[in-house]
Amino acid sequence: MTVNPGDAPPGLHELESEVMELMWEIGECNVRAILDELNQRSDKERKYTTVMTTMARLDKKGLLERRREGKTDIYKPTMTRDEYLQARAAAEVGALVENYGEAALVNFARHMNQLDPKRREQLRRLAKRD
Repeated sequence: MTVNPGDAPPGLHELESEVMELMWEIGECNVRAILDELNQRSDKERKYTTVMTTMARLDKKGLLERRREGKTDIYKPTMTRDEYLQARAAAEVGALVENYGEAALVNFARHMNQLDPKRREQLRRLAKRD
């Protein structure tokens, strides 16, 4: 997968990341469901308006899709967690190679050589799929 840094989905801040992890887990829901789940899993109490604003921003960033049902906004992720991670990683690696050229590639090669041979072969097979 080749992704230009400008085409990659944006990185996530802490709360955005927590919200997206829940959205990938749940699939489709409203702000209240995410708020309740966040507050159950954390000692830090989140406010409804904070979560609502965060989800609206994730919609603007293209990571969530919003639709209206009556007076309630229902959100769902626009891509899977795996698709997001693949696109972010491809963009980051592309930026490293663009900025550091051969030095970045040499370091990637060194890291590959340090991997267990079985893992190296798995990665080669994965790379050929794309």
